Amino acid sequence: MRRNHVGKFLGLCFSKRSSSSPIASSPCHGRSIPHSYRASPFPRSPRPDADPPIASAFALGGVRRSSQPPKAVPFCASTLVGLKGLVVEGACALKISFQRRSGFDPKRLLSLPQQSLWKRFLPIGHGDEVVYGLLGANAAIFLLWRIVDPSFMRKHFMISLDNFKSGRLHTLITSAFSHSDFDHLLTNMIGLYFFGSSIASLFGPEFLLKLYLGGALGGSVFYLAHKAFMVPSSKGYRGWDESRIPALGASAAVNAIILLNVFLFPKNIYYVNLIIPVPAALLGAFLIGSDLWRIKKGEEHISGSAHLGGAVVAALVFARIKRWI
Repeated sequence: MRRNHVGKFLGLCFSKRSSSSPIASSPCHGRSIPHSYRASPFPRSPRPDADPPIASAFALGGVRRSSQPPKAVPFCASTLVGLKGLVVEGACALKISFQRRSGFDPKRLLSLPQQSLWKRFLPIGHGDEVVYGLLGANAAIFLLWRIVDPSFMRKHFMISLDNFKSGRLHTLITSAFSHSDFDHLLTNMIGLYFFGSSIASLFGPEFLLKLYLGGALGGSVFYLAHKAFMVPSSKGYRGWDESRIPALGASAAVNAIILLNVFLFPKNIYYVNLIIPVPAALLGAFLIGSDLWRIKKGEEHISGSAHLGGAVVAALVFARIKRWI
């Protein structure tokens, strides 16, 4: 059994400071200069008791002490004078800015074991790179069906109760990259390309990859649960024991991506068969309703339960985006 062609109907350095802050901002690059240093329009002539040449170079450069009374020293101000003090203070301000914005910790740059395993072993590129990567992975496994022993592919790239009970848990994910028919592959990849690119541009490539894998996992779990508890030992497609029929395809993962687009933008217009304009909300209702109907009348070569798994993942992600959960 293959998961349905869910795509077959589709063709689509600033830093905020208050005015009362004792640090004034320079117009170039936002660099902060303390008020205790002011640029003098006329360089002072050296006195008999002047500082050594290196120190007096700053005086010749037009930097002098202000006659104003000292103000409160900010938490990031340096007690050093001259260029060195400016550099130290600027580095301190940059560090605090990073920490306030994103919890940045400079120690993590040199402590690789503290980094996320996800980012260490699976580097994420731009949104288009992830979309093309998913397309390429699906195409590569499609070619494997023409090269590798079919029994090996059935054991490692199809989801079934037999594979699950045999401990081949990786099939929960690998089955979502597997297609044996070209039309099945083509329709799923059309939906993945158009709707996946939209999700990646909105939330980033890592979000898209996690959504794809989450939809794949949700579809596999729903498929196994349906076969194990709702249709035990019944005769299904071509007289096979329906509880043992394997499935493959990216439809559940792509369904999660499509329906998240629908939930986010229900008033969008999509063109069925590139001709008929249909509101996104109506398209979503049709996809979900058709999958419920397939489960009710009995699945044949299309798995409605796997599609619903992807739909549930999309609904949970949408609720999380809206902060409902």
